[in-house]
Amino acid sequence: MLKIKPGLEVLVDREMGLVRGKRVGVVTNHSAITSDLIHIVDVLLGAGVQITALFGPEHGVRGDVADGQEIKSGKDPRTGIPVFSLYGPIKKPTPEMLRDIDVLIYDLQDAGARFYTFTYTMSYAMQACAENRKQFIVLDRPNPIGGIVVEGNILEKAFSSFVGLHPIPIRHGMTIGELALMFNNQFGIGANLEVVTIQGWKRAMWWDETGLPWVMPSPNLPTLDAVALFPGMCFLEGTNVSEARGTTKPFEMAGAPWADGHKLADRLNSIGLPGVGFRAASFIPFASKYQQQLCHGIQVHVFDRKKLRSVEVGLHVVKAFLDLFPGEFEFRAPGPSGKCHFDLLLGSDKPRLLLSKGAPVEEIIQSWEDDLYGFKQVRERYLLYS
Repeated sequence: MLKIKPGLEVLVDREMGLVRGKRVGVVTNHSAITSDLIHIVDVLLGAGVQITALFGPEHGVRGDVADGQEIKSGKDPRTGIPVFSLYGPIKKPTPEMLRDIDVLIYDLQDAGARFYTFTYTMSYAMQACAENRKQFIVLDRPNPIGGIVVEGNILEKAFSSFVGLHPIPIRHGMTIGELALMFNNQFGIGANLEVVTIQGWKRAMWWDETGLPWVMPSPNLPTLDAVALFPGMCFLEGTNVSEARGTTKPFEMAGAPWADGHKLADRLNSIGLPGVGFRAASFIPFASKYQQQLCHGIQVHVFDRKKLRSVEVGLHVVKAFLDLFPGEFEFRAPGPSGKCHFDLLLGSDKPRLLLSKGAPVEEIIQSWEDDLYGFKQVRERYLLYS
């Protein structure tokens, strides 16, 4: 099998001229490793690169902060290098943060879904580099759920947020390097951008076909099945149903104390969704929604990932809870932005409004097909891999 090398290894093998003799900042976390498990900071320091600052996304540079918790600036305890937080009041690097940097490297493992916050940490960092005339380098990594399937609606500008900043679909089927090229050119960032590509990766490959070790990029994406279902099952974040955070199967299960798992499984299995099956399941989350409470619901089992359409699955799961438990199910109330979290995740209020009116999922999916076709045409310009 052809050895797959992430951008980090390609940089070290043949692109060190990009960083040699320069002051380098790195936007990264624990997932930025080589195939033999060496972290990017250790790799670059070992190669004599001068790292002057590290930048922490959600969960921090070392991945030791829970989801949603603010990241603090300070010093990296392992190296003593200054660390600047990009998850808190400041999400875009300031001129002061970039003062001692010539080049800013971005190396984070993406999850393949529009609402993954690392994507917009990259976008804001690119904007800051464009404004402060710093070079921006993306060390590309495989999309863990492949680069073929594209699903979901295109985000509407009125619903832009840190879980969806640009008009792309929910499951974009792109690598982070391809997204960087699109953001830079299609959406007018205009940074001095360099993408160090992956060696040997093909679009049809899923993560477990790369031979690379899986390091969960955030605490609730421990397995490839969780990542595969994330683009749809994450919709439950915007409801009062647990998406099984605080269990060993986040995004693979869903439930609530008031639900009936057998009714849910029967309803969902009767639809005949391709590539998946549903089983009644109960669980007790040790954190997040319904902490220490017994929840009843379903586990989604992925039988054929090539047929899996996770956005469609997520919509059907939400609709099943809404239809079967209308007195208990709720969409979360609007937050400080004045918008429902469900709408921010979906990038529009139309899916929620249609679901609330009893519209079939097929009608919701059909409503965005024309826009999705247009996106796919634009997307072709930025694909780096066959």
